[in-house]
Amino acid sequence: MDAAAAPRIDRPALGMALMLGFCVTAPLSDAMAKIAAGTFPVLQLVFIRFVVQAVILIPLVRLSGQSWRMSPLGWRLTGLRTVLQVTGIWLMTKGLTYLPLADALAIAFVMPFILLLMGHMILGEEVGPRRLAACAVGFAGTLMVMQPSFVEVGWAVLYPLGVAFVFAAFMLVTRRVASEADPIPMQAASGAMAVAGLGALYLALPNVGPVALLPIAGHLPVLLAMGLLGTFGHLLMTWSLRHAPSATLAPMQYLEIPVAAVIGLAIFGDWPDGLALAGIAVIVAAGLYTLWRTRLA
Repeated sequence: MDAAAAPRIDRPALGMALMLGFCVTAPLSDAMAKIAAGTFPVLQLVFIRFVVQAVILIPLVRLSGQSWRMSPLGWRLTGLRTVLQVTGIWLMTKGLTYLPLADALAIAFVMPFILLLMGHMILGEEVGPRRLAACAVGFAGTLMVMQPSFVEVGWAVLYPLGVAFVFAAFMLVTRRVASEADPIPMQAASGAMAVAGLGALYLALPNVGPVALLPIAGHLPVLLAMGLLGTFGHLLMTWSLRHAPSATLAPMQYLEIPVAAVIGLAIFGDWPDGLALAGIAVIVAAGLYTLWRTRLA
C-alpha cells in the first residue's frame, strides 16, 4: 500500500509535544523581532523573516518530493493568504516596538473569537448563544489587557488587535487552500511570494537601494534566530496537527501567553500588571470554554 494512502494513526503524546515546541518557539521569534525592531525598520524585519522562510522551505519541498500543483483559484487564494500573513506579521512586529511581549500576544489572542464570528457571518457556520457569550467575555478580557497598555502607549495597543482580525481572515483563507495544497509547499509558496513582493516594494521606496535590504553583520544572529524560530515554529504546529486532533491541541496554544510572559520578564524585564493578568485569565478561560462548547457541538 502507498504510504501516502495509509490511514493516519493518531499519536497524541507526540502531537502535544510538537505543539508545546510551537508554544515556546513562536514567542521566542517574537522576542527576537522585538529586539531587532530597535535597530531595523519593521518592513525590513518582515522581509528578512520571509527570506529565511523561503530559503528553508523551498528546498524542503524539493527534498520531500511534495507537489506545487494547485488550481488557478488555489494560487490566487495563496496570494491573498500571503498578503494577510505579511500584514499580520508587520502589525505584530510594529506592536512589539511599543508593548510588552505578553500583553501584545494576549491582545492578539482575541483572534479565535473573531474567527468564530467570521465563520458564522461569512461561512454560515452554526454558533450557539453560549459561544457568542464566551466571545463577548473574551473581548472584555482583551479590553482589560488593553486598558493599562493604552495608558502607557496610547493607540499602539490597536496593532495586536489588528493582528487578531487579519489572522482570523488568514485562517479562513487557509482552510480553503489547505483542501488542495500540502502545508509545506503552501508555506514555501507564501515565502517566495512575500520575498518578491516585499523586495519590489522596498526597492521602490525613495532613497532605498539594494544595500538597504542587507542586514548589518553584527545583528545577523538575532535576525537569523527570528526567521528560523518563526519558520520552525510554524512547521511544529503543522506537524503536530498530523499526529493529534485539533480539538486536542487547540487548548495548548494558550500556553503561548504564560511562556511569553516568562520570556518578556527574562529578556526585557516586563511583567503584566494586575489588571492585565486578570484580563489574560479571562481570555484563556473564555477561549477554553469556547473550545469545549465547539467539541460538544
